[in-house]
Amino acid sequence: MNRFVGAIDQGTTSTRFLVFGPQGEVIASAQKEHLQIYPQPGWVEHDPGEILRNVRHVIEHALSSARLSARDLAAVGITNQRESTVLWDRRSGAPLYNALVWQDTRTEQIVREMSRTGGADRFRAQTGLPLASYFSAGKMRWLLDQVPGARALAEDGDALFGTIDSWLVWNLTGGPQGGVHITDVTNASRTQLMNLHTLQWDTQLLDAFGIPGQSLPRITSSSDVHATATVAPLQGVPIAGILGDQQAALVGQGCFEPGESKNTYGTGCFVLMNTGTRAVPSTAGLITTVAYRFGEQPAHYALEGSIAVCGALVQWLRDNLRLIQTSGEIEALAREVRDNGGVYIVPAFSGLFAPYWNGGARGLVAGLTAFSNRGHIARAALEATAYQTCDVLEAMEQDCGFRLKELRVDGGMVVNQLLMQFQADMLDVPVTRPQNIETTALGAAYAAGLAVKYWPGLDALRANGGVAGRFLPQCESATRIRFRGAWRKAVERSLDWMEMPTP
Repeated sequence: MNRFVGAIDQGTTSTRFLVFGPQGEVIASAQKEHLQIYPQPGWVEHDPGEILRNVRHVIEHALSSARLSARDLAAVGITNQRESTVLWDRRSGAPLYNALVWQDTRTEQIVREMSRTGGADRFRAQTGLPLASYFSAGKMRWLLDQVPGARALAEDGDALFGTIDSWLVWNLTGGPQGGVHITDVTNASRTQLMNLHTLQWDTQLLDAFGIPGQSLPRITSSSDVHATATVAPLQGVPIAGILGDQQAALVGQGCFEPGESKNTYGTGCFVLMNTGTRAVPSTAGLITTVAYRFGEQPAHYALEGSIAVCGALVQWLRDNLRLIQTSGEIEALAREVRDNGGVYIVPAFSGLFAPYWNGGARGLVAGLTAFSNRGHIARAALEATAYQTCDVLEAMEQDCGFRLKELRVDGGMVVNQLLMQFQADMLDVPVTRPQNIETTALGAAYAAGLAVKYWPGLDALRANGGVAGRFLPQCESATRIRFRGAWRKAVERSLDWMEMPTP
C-alpha cells in the first residue's frame, strides 16, 4: 500500500530526503552535506557525482530508519537549489565539469558583454530577469566556451545541460540507459532561456547566449507524473513533482492566492509573493518568475527578491572568524547585548542581489567603536538578514501597490526567536512561523501527491497548515525609522566598492 509521499530536497549545502504522511507530517528524514568547492575568489562549485551519491544515501537511510521501502511511496517530488548548472555526457553519464553554483560570479564578464546591447534589462520582457551572473544561461555559456570539446558535444546532442533537478531525474530514470531529460517551469524560468509567456525555450534567447537547444531538457509542469524511477532505492516510484526550492516553499506554505507571501531563511533569503496568473513586471529591482504550474492548469507567477547571504553570514562568523562554535550559538551571543551598539554588517561577499543588483558591492562592518564587542557583531549579523528582507518587501509593495499584511516564514533560521521578533519589528507586520518548518520539502511532496491524487486538491493542503509561532511588532515607529535609516547608509557605503568595467 502506498501510504506516504517522498521528497528529495537537494540544497546548496546538503541533500535531504523526507517522507510525509497525509497531514503533511514528517515520517522519516535523513540529511548529508556535500563539499563546497572554491577554486578562485567568487567561484563556487559542487561535484554533481557527490550530490547524486548523497541523494541515494539519504533515501536509503530515511527509508531504512522508518522500516519503509519504495513500495510504501505513492510518489516522490524533487526540489532543488535553482540556477546551479550541470553539463554532462549523455553517453557515459559523467559530468564534463563541476556544477556551477547559483552563487558563482565567474560569468560577470559575459554579463557585461551582453549588457552592452540593450542594457541589463534587455531580456526582462521575455524572462522577467535582469542580466546577472546569478542565472543559468551565462553559466551554460561559460561551460561551452571553457570546457574543451563541450560545444561540439552539445551541438551534436551528446552533452546535456540542466539544473540539479534535471541531473537527478535523468539519473534516477536510467541515465545513459534511457534517462528522461526534463525540467519544470519553475526551474526553467530561472535559466534566462525560457519565455515567461509561452513557457517554452525562446529561440531568440538561445541564439543570444549561444546555447544549442538540443542540449536542453523538455519543460514540464511542476505537478505531473513525469516519469518512473528505474533504479534503486526508488525503483518503480513515480516522479511526479518538481519545483525550484523557493517555489516549493511557497507551495509548502499554502500561498496559493495573489498577495500571499513567504520568506525562506537559509544560506540566502528568498522572498516570494504570489501574483496569480499574471506575470507582474518589476520596476523596483525584483524579478518575475513562475511560482508553479499544476498539471494543465494555467501557470501561477510570483515576484521574487533574492538575497545572497543570510545564514551564510552566520556560517562565516563560525568558520572564518571563529566567533562561535556552532551556528545555533548565535542567538545567545546576540542576546548578551541590548541592541547592535550602532554596528551594521552588510554581507555583500559577492555583490548584492535584489533590489540593488550591484555586482561591485562588497561586505563591510560599519559603526565600530571601542564599545563594540562580539555580542554586537552577532546581533548585527542577525539584523542584516531582517534588513535585507525589509528592502525586498518594500520593493514588492512598490511594484504591487498594496501593503503587506503578513509574512509567512520558513527555513533553518526561523527557530531564532530574536531574529523573528526583530523581523516583525522592522516590517511592522506579523511574522508567522508554521508548525512544520520543512516547507520546501513539503512543497515538493505536495506537488507529487497532487499529481497522483494522494491529496485531492488545494483545500486538503490548506487544511494541513498550522501555526507554531506568531510574532507581533513591538517597536516604536521612530526607532524603526532610525534603525532602517542607518542600515541604508551602510548599504550605500558598500555599493560599487569594486570598480566594475562599464559595459
